[in-house]
Amino acid sequence: MSSSQPADISWIDSPQALDDACAQVADATVIALDTEFFRENTFFPVPALIQFSAGTHAFLVDPLATSCTDAFRHLLQNQAVKLLHACSEDLEVLQIWAGVVPSPLIDTQVAQGFLGDNPGMGYQKLVEAWVGKTLPKEETRSNWLERPLSAAQCEYAALDVTYLLEVWAKQRDALISLDRLDWLESDCRQLIDQAGRSDDNDTQWYTRQRQLWRLNAAQLEAYQLMTTWREGETRRRDLPRNWLISDKRLMAIAEAMPTNRYELSQVEGLTPPLIKKEGDALLGFVKQAQHTPGERLPTPWPDPMQPGFKRRFKALKKVINEHATQLGVAPEMLMRRRDLEALVMQSLAGSPLILPTGWRGKRLNDDLTTALEAQAA
Repeated sequence: MSSSQPADISWIDSPQALDDACAQVADATVIALDTEFFRENTFFPVPALIQFSAGTHAFLVDPLATSCTDAFRHLLQNQAVKLLHACSEDLEVLQIWAGVVPSPLIDTQVAQGFLGDNPGMGYQKLVEAWVGKTLPKEETRSNWLERPLSAAQCEYAALDVTYLLEVWAKQRDALISLDRLDWLESDCRQLIDQAGRSDDNDTQWYTRQRQLWRLNAAQLEAYQLMTTWREGETRRRDLPRNWLISDKRLMAIAEAMPTNRYELSQVEGLTPPLIKKEGDALLGFVKQAQHTPGERLPTPWPDPMQPGFKRRFKALKKVINEHATQLGVAPEMLMRRRDLEALVMQSLAGSPLILPTGWRGKRLNDDLTTALEAQAA
């Protein structure tokens, strides 16, 4: 079945028009939101369109023509449920343009993760599954910064929010029947807490690297220092992180631990312009790591190919898979691989286990602890 007739659309390009639109949905209990943005040569997304709807009427806000207003900020944080799909970048766009993030929040992609085995379902497939409509795909790669937007672009943007309301109504009923609505609300509160990039997020970026086990303590310290610096600098300069220096290059520097510019130039992938501009900073972090007292260095990550690691990880993965099968959800909805790996490392080091909290903890922690104790015996 093809998509229905285009939704009623209002184009918002002035503060007064935005305030009037907010007044029209002020009493709504659920508001659907979406954004379009451009992000190819900047660290921060460039807001190109803000969409919202409380029914069949869609409001398309032009952030190139109007600044945010207090009425819209209030709308984002009033008592109405704010619906988004795969919201992480949308939250960043709204935080940039409005200065706040929407709350209370429901992410319909997360909701779908609690209702089936496809936690990454895209919006078009979600609408087809719940509403039986096939949405147009032609504008997916559209240039949302061009003006005026075409009628097809406006319809595409409007449908991104109007169908979201129908989808959520059906998802909510299904979640209530499974007694999982509280799970979703808990996870969505965490999305709000984690929104934006902070200094604390920067210091933990290094944990995304899957090859950390190759580094000794000093190398690991150097890699963490360099990734923390890189995250802060790309934000300050508003550059894509790889335009400054990629994780791969920083990992290579950490492995080499160069002590001067000549040694730095021998690291694969480092160009003379990069060394000229950033060499002193990079060498400074290496030197700092080399002079950090041993008791202050991080604990090296264990080799995942070691028998002890593999046995514990396999036991934990079995626990998660069994629970996921019982619930009919993907295993990653219960615990991510890197969180399982962290538990294994804590077990191997004899450190206190940092176990899941909330509903996950109630469901999983006894079995996770038992599995690790059995492997350690």
